[in-house]
Amino acid sequence: MKARNDKFKITYSEDVDILMIVLSNKKVDDAYDTDRVIVQVDEKGEPVILEIFEGRKFLEDISNALPKKVKDRFWAQPTPASIAHRVK
Repeated sequence: MKARNDKFKITYSEDVDILMIVLSNKKVDDAYDTDRVIVQVDEKGEPVILEIFEGRKFLEDISNALPKKVKDRFWAQPTPASIAHRVK
């Protein structure tokens, strides 16, 4: 699964359950890790790439923490019925 806009790219690898968020195209200079995240940074220490392990759990946790109106705006996917309705 991939999502992209002009500023960043998000990729999810289901086979290894890693969510990768590319924040910029800058050259990676160093990386720092925690239990569930690797943050790759440029020479100024600015984040370039986030690799989030247990990506599915991370997304579920975020979804549960977000207010309903934010979830509706950013997480809602159109259903086949709503798409068909718009086409008619």
